[in-house]
This record gives sequence, structure tokens and C-alpha cells, in this order.
Amino acid sequence: MADLTLAPAQRPTGPSRPAAAGWDTLRDEPGPDTVRCLGLYARLAAGVTVVTALDGTGRPVGMTVSALTSLSARPPLLLACLRSGARTLAALRDQGAFAVNLLSERQRPTAETFANPSVPPASRFAGTDVRHVLGLPVFTDALAWSVCLVEDVRRYGDHHAVVGRVVAVDVNGDGQPLLWHDRAFRTLSG
Repeated sequence: MADLTLAPAQRPTGPSRPAAAGWDTLRDEPGPDTVRCLGLYARLAAGVTVVTALDGTGRPVGMTVSALTSLSARPPLLLACLRSGARTLAALRDQGAFAVNLLSERQRPTAETFANPSVPPASRFAGTDVRHVLGLPVFTDALAWSVCLVEDVRRYGDHHAVVGRVVAVDVNGDGQPLLWHDRAFRTLSG
């Protein structure tokens, strides 16, 4: 199979297009509005995770994240997208490590707590059974968890893409994942 490549951008001409050198229609044309893009993003189904880390004083912080995916098996890398300005993002950047907890459908209250900005960071962990792996808090009842070392962090728009190298992982067994779809928590059916 051949690689798919785009031809170099041609300089568009005509009354509706500027005739400037370097014009790239894929990047320079006005895009769809934010509301339409958010409508598309809402249709993406994703597993729900809680990313945890330790702040500069050693206290746990965490946030619910639905934008997480595997990036590579060799080396083992995960990619998580965290909102710019989040305490958890600052903590994982400062400490160079974080944990990912894949939530089961029974953990919806946990997901809601860690997604609620009005709940203080320390209070988010109340009632959640946590153990420490390589110093980081992981949920003992998560479907699976991993501990990652930060490989790279880059800002894209209003989020940061965080690449983590998996250094510890466990799959806790049976259960169904909690999902996020159409701006609501969902479960698998069938």
C-alpha cells in the first residue's frame, strides 16, 4: 500500500481566493464554527478515565478524562489530553509522572466527582479506595490502571497532549467500561 501524501499547495486564484504565495486551503480557509465542532466531538464515544498525580506538596490531584488512547506498544506509550490550566496537568508536568485509571460502569459517581470543578482536589479522593504504585495514587477497583512517566507535553488549542511511557500496569478483571458519549455517561449494551 502506498503512502497517502498531499500534493504541494497550489496558489489559488480568482475573486474568492487570495492570490498570495503560500496560501494553503486546508489551513487558511475559515473552518466550521465551534458549536458544530463540539457537536462532532460529542458523537465520539470514549472510555472514561481518571488521571491522577501528586502536586508539589505530595497531595493527590486528579481529573476525569475521556480523551485517552494507546499511542504505541513498543515502547508502551499512552496519549492523554488534559485541559489547559488544570491542577492535574500542572502536577504531572512538575512531577514527571501520572497514573491512568480506567473506570468501570459502576464508577460513574467517581467520574462525576473528579469532573466537578467545585470539589476540592483532596476531597475528590474521599470514599475512593486508593493504593500507591511507584508513589502515585491508583484506584484499586478500576478496570485497569497504569503508571506513566511523562515523555512529552504539548499545547494544542485549549488542551495539552501528554505522552506517557507506561512503567506499570494492571488489569483487574471483569466488568464493563464507563463510556462518555453525546455529553453523558453511558454503558455498553449487549
